[in-house]
Amino acid sequence: MATRYEQVMARKGEIMKAALGMDYARFERSPIAFDYEGMMSAHGYTLEQIRSIQRAAGVGLTPLLELRNLTDLVRSYAEPGHGARIFVKDEAANMAGSFKDRRASMSIHVAAEKGYAGVIAATSGNYGAAVASQAARAGLKCIICQETFDSRHVGQPEIVEKSRICEAFGAEVVQMTVGPELFFHMLELLDETGYLSASLYSPFGVSGIESLGAELAEEMIALTGAPPTHVVVTHAGGGNTTGTARGLERMGARDTVVVSASVDLSGLHMASDADFNRKSFTTGHTGFGVPFATWPDRADVPRNAARSLRYMDRYLTVTQGEVFYVTEALSKLEGLERGPSGNTAMAAAMSLARELPTEATVVVQETEYTGAGKHHWSQLAFARAQGIEVRAGDPADNAPGKTIVIPERPEQIRARDIDLTRLRRSYIRNALQHAPAGYDPTPEDVVFLAEDTNTTPSAVEEIIAELRAR
Repeated sequence: MATRYEQVMARKGEIMKAALGMDYARFERSPIAFDYEGMMSAHGYTLEQIRSIQRAAGVGLTPLLELRNLTDLVRSYAEPGHGARIFVKDEAANMAGSFKDRRASMSIHVAAEKGYAGVIAATSGNYGAAVASQAARAGLKCIICQETFDSRHVGQPEIVEKSRICEAFGAEVVQMTVGPELFFHMLELLDETGYLSASLYSPFGVSGIESLGAELAEEMIALTGAPPTHVVVTHAGGGNTTGTARGLERMGARDTVVVSASVDLSGLHMASDADFNRKSFTTGHTGFGVPFATWPDRADVPRNAARSLRYMDRYLTVTQGEVFYVTEALSKLEGLERGPSGNTAMAAAMSLARELPTEATVVVQETEYTGAGKHHWSQLAFARAQGIEVRAGDPADNAPGKTIVIPERPEQIRARDIDLTRLRRSYIRNALQHAPAGYDPTPEDVVFLAEDTNTTPSAVEEIIAELRAR
């Protein structure tokens, strides 16, 4: 096994080049900089073509709903003159029940167009269901690789539910325990089958989300006469933030504030077998959100198309208990029973709306389907079975992996800001560390780092000087 692992990993560049159908090397400019916009447009599809492809695939044009009851609830405890209008883009109306259908539709279209017989994706989340659904519509074979179990072979209920739906769509599901073998097995399968890698982080996958940002901008203009003042995005690997923000920009909504939101799971390690079943969220949490923001190229592609620091204006975290509370409130007040992971942004939006004036508009840009292991009651029952205390109280007392505290009142929902300056500094430090020893950043590198962190060349130079001084 060790020899086979070394052999496969030594060929990962060659395998991924064949499996992605594009040569990333042509975009490289230096050990630090690359042509991001050139890479994003290399697939050759315009936004209108992407939307046309998605319409043919049964994806997109999902409802935009105003949540009047939640807005009234927030205004009942906000300061006078505060309490923004809250809207939601109901992406659960897509074919497989989430915004990931937009990503998958483009990966499957590219696979069919380039003549691949099938697709492979490594994902434990909604993306697997989306890829399997779209592959079924296109008549392509599909393999989904999942981290499903801890070493005791105990499966996380949400992931087990995703296995079920992937198999229902005709996909072969390869289940694994948590650990480094996920990427290795995916590479092996790509090499053996010659299938397309339907990576979450390819340019065509992330570009598929641009239609979401474009749609909600158009719909908000039709409903309110203007683009939304704020859009709240559940943040994990960064594709959701990146694609939505790019779509907003394409519609001219450059003044819209893009707010990323994650569940605070600080203290739990995502690659830890011991921590694997002590988290109630398999995505949309800080265990992915912070590492991918500060080093996006940790992905399975040479250069990640999802680069969230380019686009986020603010990054909020909420607790597990706050998300579960809002999930229940959304069902009871708005008649929308949706999955907890997608409600991470909803919890942050309720906190954000409280601090904004009544004329502001806050759009939560996606929902996800729920049921079986994805349901919030299933997640809470599983948490108790793992020895985690679940109780009502002050969500400030939440302790990831130990205690889930459900708020007793909605006014207890208080999102917390992550310092973007700190994240930008971490990203720049990682970029320098991944460059060859002794490499001196060029002016072109500084400009690239400024773009990739949504800051200025002078700010980047200051951070580089500070890091070198330390």
